[in-house]
Amino acid sequence: MLGPERMKEIAQRVLALSKAEQTEVLLLGEDTQLTRFANSRIHQNVAERNVEVRVRAVAGKKVGVATINDLSDGALQEVVEQALEIALLQPENPDFQSLPRPRPLPEVESFFQATADHSPEKRAQEIHTICKLSTENRLIASGAFTTSSLEICVHNSLGVFAHAPTTVSDLTVVIMSDDSSGYASASSPDVSDINAEQIGREAIDKALRSHSSKAIKPDEYPVILEEYAVAEMLLYMAYLGFGALAVQEGRSFMANRFGQRITGENISIWDDGLDKSGMPLPFDFEGVPKQRVNLIRNGVATAVVYDSYAAAKEGKESTGHALPAPNTYGPQPTNLFMKPGKATKQEMLASVERGLWVTRFHYVNPVHPLKAILTGMTRDGTFWIEHGEIKGAVKNLRFTQGVLEALSEVRMISEETKLIRDFLGGIRAPALCIDRFAFTGVTEF
Repeated sequence: MLGPERMKEIAQRVLALSKAEQTEVLLLGEDTQLTRFANSRIHQNVAERNVEVRVRAVAGKKVGVATINDLSDGALQEVVEQALEIALLQPENPDFQSLPRPRPLPEVESFFQATADHSPEKRAQEIHTICKLSTENRLIASGAFTTSSLEICVHNSLGVFAHAPTTVSDLTVVIMSDDSSGYASASSPDVSDINAEQIGREAIDKALRSHSSKAIKPDEYPVILEEYAVAEMLLYMAYLGFGALAVQEGRSFMANRFGQRITGENISIWDDGLDKSGMPLPFDFEGVPKQRVNLIRNGVATAVVYDSYAAAKEGKESTGHALPAPNTYGPQPTNLFMKPGKATKQEMLASVERGLWVTRFHYVNPVHPLKAILTGMTRDGTFWIEHGEIKGAVKNLRFTQGVLEALSEVRMISEETKLIRDFLGGIRAPALCIDRFAFTGVTEF
């Protein structure tokens, strides 16, 4: 990692070269190691080290962005000139006001040396444990184990300077036989939190119990959604509707519904980049400090997240949720949480007379963004529940379901939560017991 002084020196070089009215430099340093395994053997071990320089140039109401990963003087001069040239070719954006100005930055522990030092040999040992357990059960293990050190630095011509190192570790396991599969994963900034054997046993248990699956007809069923499935729903809620730009453009399910109940009263969802139980980061990709934003509180649509552009359109302050420019999606929550309940999964299971247990969703796509309707498949552990007990595996089903409707039918919420990694952060989700969930098709596996 370059460290704050070296990154600041590079950023200041870029700012000194720029002739734009305002300039922002975003430096993204990455040191990522990935070990993949399939057929119960490691087949790939790769490492990538890179530093990206992203320059945003402002000329009046025109904005241009250029990117390079060459730190030489000539390359930095070129990327600065390209950013301004791109800006001058753009039409004016009347809604653009300014790059952010400096604000006090919070501190949060987001870098763990154990993750940065986690060697290929250690990853191989942990994967070996999973593969050995799988082979002993006549199953086949596949998956990936990633450990990354990331460094983010933002410096702009208005005086913003923000720097933070962070680490991420993520283990994903899929266990298969000829007619079954099981899934488990774990994520954390601190790799010491990941118990590879435990994750392996969880996936193996699913694979063993999903032999000889039977088809059932598509219908509405009560469901228990594990944390993996819940996190997938929250990810799409974030993408579709929890950002201010989506509301301003009228494409969010939150639009015109603030202060109204849109889910059950037992549902609260928020974003908090400073919560150490998630994937914390003290500021966003504009160098603006992150704030906790209560998105849905006790079922009521409360707020959405802002970056500087969307905030300026409403005369508000950014909540610290900018993505790297250029960004057509608008601000996004990257550290989502759903409020846990008080139930155990066993209590949830015992409460279901006839229904389905769903491990995770796969191949999810939006159907109707304004109604938050999603479609997708169950995968890697779908089971039939009868009289409060799992009676056997069922073939996977396609669902087509409004997320807000599902969250209005939540009867029980688990006290346990899991941290699931997403594209730029993480989601900490509980399991849910939902009274009605619509399945619209079946598969052959």
